[in-house]
Amino acid sequence: MEKLQHDYPDEKLTGFFYDPNIHPYSEYQLRHLDVQRSCKKLGIDLLEGEYDFEAWMQAVKGLEKEPEKGARCEVCFDKRFDVSAHKALELGEKKMTTTLLVSPLKSQEQLKRVGDAFYKNHGVEFIAVDYRSGGGTQDQSRVTKEEQLYRQDYCGCIFGLTMQREQQDRLMDEMFSPISNQVLPASIEERLEMYKYRMELEEDNISYKIIKQKFLNYRQFNFTVTEGKNRNIPAYALSYSMLPRKKAQGRIEFKDKNIHYFNKEEIKFVTLAYFNATCKTNYKEIKELIFNAPSFEEELKFRNTLTCTNYDLTPIIVVEKISDEKLTITLDAKTYEDTKEKLILL
Repeated sequence: MEKLQHDYPDEKLTGFFYDPNIHPYSEYQLRHLDVQRSCKKLGIDLLEGEYDFEAWMQAVKGLEKEPEKGARCEVCFDKRFDVSAHKALELGEKKMTTTLLVSPLKSQEQLKRVGDAFYKNHGVEFIAVDYRSGGGTQDQSRVTKEEQLYRQDYCGCIFGLTMQREQQDRLMDEMFSPISNQVLPASIEERLEMYKYRMELEEDNISYKIIKQKFLNYRQFNFTVTEGKNRNIPAYALSYSMLPRKKAQGRIEFKDKNIHYFNKEEIKFVTLAYFNATCKTNYKEIKELIFNAPSFEEELKFRNTLTCTNYDLTPIIVVEKISDEKLTITLDAKTYEDTKEKLILL
């Protein structure tokens, strides 16, 4: 956008953020927020298009397995160019371009072909600028770092993300959104909160820096506690609870200082009453805890009071009352190396 302002000084630039392909919606919000910030800094008006995700999904139906730069991308461009061209005409504009041209993951030839087709159909000229060559990609990286822009690591669509994560053999944790609405570490929601906070800091002229840090992340896929043969009981497993074989059967053997010890896999049980007393919460039942869990940080604090170490992966389970029957615990979870962003005040 800076280069467009320099190369077309007599043109009034208007941004149109139309990205129904971006998924999940929290990622869409994050990217839109960052574009708002850039446009504000550059004095460019920004309009937001409709997030018609269902219509986009219908448009690319049957092309889910297409690779990056394949037929799905072309259909995606077609739809977004069509809406953008009509918006340009609505505004009385005769020229348009796209920031997709600077992406090394997109084909400039493909974009130009689609753009030229719309010039013929709609009379809106597509300006195919090439800001990637001649060191443009390196310049883009420099500006991104200097301006501390949000830099996504996938194009935006769920199909491209799925293939990319499969190739990388990485967990697609972008798709995790717990029913508790707890903000998970290195999640899109965590980044969205951080980037909203940085906007507030900039409004108040407070200096900051966004850094990256490596850590051990955690995601829980499935968890149940069954009493006897088939009666599930309400239970909540704290974050970083791990079972190597995903299932354990046994009984609670003894109690010490409000912790009830299972006879398999070092599993510990605590009552909801003890959880409330320690965390200063007032949950009436486990279901309430499941759907409205404390923050991730508060949960880790509680775990630390029981284990006194930051490296504990013991399953810690909260229940309403302690059972003296045989229990079957099923827990499918994963820990993995990850990187997250952190904002520090200067």
